[in-house]
Amino acid sequence: MKKRLSALILAVTTATITLTGCGTKKSSENVFRVGMEAGYAPFNWTQLDDSNGAVKIEGTSEYAGGYDVEMAKKIADSLGKELVIVKTEWDGLVPSLISGKIDAIIAGMSPTEERKETIDFSDNYYKSDLVMLVKKGGAYENAKTLSDFSGAKITAQLNTFHYSVIDQIPSVNKQPAMDNFSAMRVALETGVIDGYVTERPEALSAEMANENFKMVEFTDGFVTSEEDTNTAVGLVKGSELKDKINEVLSGISQEERLEIMDNAIKNQPAAQ
Repeated sequence: MKKRLSALILAVTTATITLTGCGTKKSSENVFRVGMEAGYAPFNWTQLDDSNGAVKIEGTSEYAGGYDVEMAKKIADSLGKELVIVKTEWDGLVPSLISGKIDAIIAGMSPTEERKETIDFSDNYYKSDLVMLVKKGGAYENAKTLSDFSGAKITAQLNTFHYSVIDQIPSVNKQPAMDNFSAMRVALETGVIDGYVTERPEALSAEMANENFKMVEFTDGFVTSEEDTNTAVGLVKGSELKDKINEVLSGISQEERLEIMDNAIKNQPAAQ
């Protein structure tokens, strides 16, 4: 009897594990897990409710909004999947993708040749120009060229091409790279740095969030490649999602993309 009972328990346990496994697989097939910082407004940010179409961040009571979220929603809808936002530090995005924790990176990431050695990218979904964010009323408010920042304390986000282009500024006082944009904004406001290199949407976002900031657009600016100023969806090598995502992106006009970005800038939380 004991032997039969043990066998019965084993059978039930095996069946339960099998069913549970099947359920997990089915669940994973029905979701589109997207990694982003949720801290790079207007591309992506964190907020406390679902206003303006924000999506719940997995494992938290917070929500993610922004341009990247809107693009992710369009892709998920076309794939027939539920969108799940996984808040991930910038340096953790590629490892999370490779390990299978997320299905895609939609985080304002540029498809650089270095990144392409590790992961694949979709077609581009946004293109932007590099600018500098400085303090309003400060020494660099009226700068127009890179030479105007000679001697200035300048930084950019860690592990981005933004940081490498700082070397194009003559006699610049290049500061250590910082982990995120929140840290750079604090450093700028407190005078630790004189400015940081960023993209136009983020600078506009910063201006709207803080009246003490000023975006500097260059008449003679940074030399960049096409791949540097584009943003695309990051995918694992050989992903079957690539063609499907490219098809979705091809159906979103340039006018619609600009409208989505304009709304993201307008709808961002004041603190970001």
